[in-house]
Amino acid sequence: MLDISFNSELPPKKGRILLSDPFVGDEYFERSVVYLCEHSKEGSFGFVINKYVDIKIDELNPDFPSLSTKLSLGGPVETESLYFLHTLGNSLNESIELQKGIFIGGDFEQLTKVIQPEHFREHKIRFFLGYSGWEAKQLQDEIKDHAWIVSNIDSIEEIMDTSIKDPWKYFMQKLGVKYKLISEFPINPSEN
Repeated sequence: MLDISFNSELPPKKGRILLSDPFVGDEYFERSVVYLCEHSKEGSFGFVINKYVDIKIDELNPDFPSLSTKLSLGGPVETESLYFLHTLGNSLNESIELQKGIFIGGDFEQLTKVIQPEHFREHKIRFFLGYSGWEAKQLQDEIKDHAWIVSNIDSIEEIMDTSIKDPWKYFMQKLGVKYKLISEFPINPSEN
């Protein structure tokens, strides 16, 4: 018989992703994929990469150029603030490298000048409203309670690409047969 329990074999760390339990019962984090930007004894934070909002960035900030890119709801914390991940490296002042090739933040004014619509390329920058955060030991406790499974990513593109149809299912299926089966469960089992 196939064991379909939701157990994490990897510990959380910067650069890994969190996949939510399919039946977490939390409307916000239901079938979420969170990219971890930091994990330490003080706490953890990251961005939900698969929840999009139907708002254009220039609607939030009129100084920003009009871009055809998806805006993600990064988490329930500070949802009035705009954050960004990018692959522009140190060419954007004040950027912080999270892992090889992925950076967070930087000089926002410089960014508005660098990414004019005619030069903007998808998969170079991801924008988020808000972030997901955990206090010290909170994330570890949630993992012990089977709310999350921790996984590695294979490439930067898996985080930066907003065209992946269903990132939660995509990453679950990469974990093997057991998780492929779990990824097919309906959100509401009574709908089966």
